[in-house]
Amino acid sequence: MIERHVTFHVIPGKEKDFEALFKEEYSVAMSKQTGFVSVVLLKEYEKEAVYQMVIRFQSLETSTAWRDSADHKALSPKIKALYSESSTQVYEVIAQK
Repeated sequence: MIERHVTFHVIPGKEKDFEALFKEEYSVAMSKQTGFVSVVLLKEYEKEAVYQMVIRFQSLETSTAWRDSADHKALSPKIKALYSESSTQVYEVIAQK
């Protein structure tokens, strides 16, 4: 299983728009992809406008297929308009309980 941690520095004042886009469109489209396991949006407790999206797919191939999908490409400009920078780390899930 692959887990991606994507950190977003949302443009101040755009937090509610970012959250709504995630809940209403982004997570919905992602959940329909083959190999999707889960996605969670976290808001950093002590910093305003810093979010982390934790995404799980069954494999690196299915994760890559999401990023290459028509849905992701259509949503990408919408989400990019709401943040100033982002970074991604990719992990292989070794164990969980």
